[in-house]
Amino acid sequence: MTSTENSSMPTDMVTVVSHPLVRHKLTHLRARTTSTAGFRRLVRELSLLLAYEATRDLKLEPVTIETPQETMEGEELSGKKLCFVSILRAGNGILDGMLDLIPSARVGHIGLYRDPETLEAVEYYLKLPDDIGDRICIAVDPMLATGHSAVAAIDRLKNAGCNSIIFVCLLAVPQGIACLQKAHPDVRIITCSIDRELDDHGYICPGLGDAGDRLFGTK
Repeated sequence: MTSTENSSMPTDMVTVVSHPLVRHKLTHLRARTTSTAGFRRLVRELSLLLAYEATRDLKLEPVTIETPQETMEGEELSGKKLCFVSILRAGNGILDGMLDLIPSARVGHIGLYRDPETLEAVEYYLKLPDDIGDRICIAVDPMLATGHSAVAAIDRLKNAGCNSIIFVCLLAVPQGIACLQKAHPDVRIITCSIDRELDDHGYICPGLGDAGDRLFGTK
């Protein structure tokens, strides 16, 4: 593995999705020459692949159906249903792709911004389904950098009664993973890559720039 696909992190609660399609699309996503439209499309495509991994352990139950030829025993999802929680604003880029795969999932939004001086997360919006405690929550944010926003978002989810949470991101760094695991060791992390480090401004290196700005063409 390269330095951006670090395999030295714990593997029981951290999954790096290293499928060739993920690695190919992530390379193009990182490129500074990728247009806003191209960046948005790639995030959506990667989100589908991440959703596949995040839902790998969903429970199934038998169901009897009629095919055009005969009766058969098939399988369908059982037990807890899903809720995707977007950490605004960049999380919406991942959310759209995941809803393509699972359109029946409920959706929550947590608005957080990073204080430029302290790098701490500040909440400005929170809207979650009333029955979120009965659902598996998949919280999505393109970057797990300092980890402060992820910790703050999961704090809110647990306060709302959610006790089954997966955090999905495009990129992470060891510092962000350590921060999230220290605060919430029960939360599984799924990412496309573990990058090298944070720079002095809290950006992931080599990274892909500001995901929100690149998604929405605001910079």
